[in-house]
Amino acid sequence: MPSPLFTLAAANTGRPTTENGVESKCATQPSPEFVITEQPRPGEPALAVFQRLAGQLMAGKADLLSLMVYGSVAARDEIERAMNEALGPTHWPVTWFEGESCTGGTLAGVQAFALSGRPVQRIRIGHRVVASVFADSGARHCLLGGLGPNTNVLLPPAQVQQMFANLECALDLAGFELRDVVRTWFYNEDILAWYGEFNRVRTALYSSVNWRTGSLPASTGIGGRNPAGSALVVGAWAVRPLDAVSQAREIGSPLQCPAPAYGSAFSRAMEITSGGWRRLTISGTASIHPGGKTAWVGNPKKQIDLTMEVVGAILQSRGLTFRDVNRGTAYYRAAEYLPFFEEWCAERDLGAMPVVQTHSVVCRDDLLFEIEVDACGPA
Repeated sequence: MPSPLFTLAAANTGRPTTENGVESKCATQPSPEFVITEQPRPGEPALAVFQRLAGQLMAGKADLLSLMVYGSVAARDEIERAMNEALGPTHWPVTWFEGESCTGGTLAGVQAFALSGRPVQRIRIGHRVVASVFADSGARHCLLGGLGPNTNVLLPPAQVQQMFANLECALDLAGFELRDVVRTWFYNEDILAWYGEFNRVRTALYSSVNWRTGSLPASTGIGGRNPAGSALVVGAWAVRPLDAVSQAREIGSPLQCPAPAYGSAFSRAMEITSGGWRRLTISGTASIHPGGKTAWVGNPKKQIDLTMEVVGAILQSRGLTFRDVNRGTAYYRAAEYLPFFEEWCAERDLGAMPVVQTHSVVCRDDLLFEIEVDACGPA
């Protein structure tokens, strides 16, 4: 989603790198909807990251729609103080996931979905904002974040059910339904211990949903703690078209089988077309053979290479490239695998691609790397 905040990229060059961080740009015409990715520079405190973010929002007279924070739960107080000092009171959904920094800091990075020059409706449950609603010329959009269960004393499967009830409540307050959801982010504590149970509950709930797109949402499922100490936290994106042209639809992976073929209830990617733009959101993608088994077990470099080949094939199938990527998150089982990804990017002159690097647990014990990306282009 391109940004109106800075000088636009030249045709077909993708995103430029700015002094204040990587700002997503994927076309030569401005859009009021954009994503800002900020990561700590060597030795700087969290406050500097949020101050840069605040400066970019102010320059574009933009409102935050949703914020994704990848940072240490132990450093929550420090990071929240920095966020509040730079951005003021939190009037937007925040999805906080303990994606630890690969370089040893307390904060791996932040991703801000923002909007300039259009009204934003805030949805609250209690005193907390859990969703932001906005519209373009073709659809209403709802970005939700930070939703979990009401209590942590329940067993994880019961917490999943309670979390979905809260998600549906927030959607209803915003004028949406679960069937409108096209993208989810699930961050599950100790994911390897109960991922099968999570899939069972999710699949059972989804089986009764008449999805507006006809397909399951794109999704990410990663292991990590959250500040509430619950079994999981979720973020989501829902879309309701306003005309016959706008739509969201499933995009298959040319190099992998559909995820439901091996028991995971999500689509490989979804494409949202509205307001003159195509937004491609690619699910968490890892080194998996076409039949569903893990490829290159024990070899992190080969797993990264194959994963990026799979993602590249999805982008290419929609007439896009990695230079059209406007947001990404990489999840490494071990921080020392990061250089393999950096090498892959350097060989393709993609060093400025806006990807937050996190040390996290993927949903299979033998998967050493996973990445999700969003990209966009004109409709």
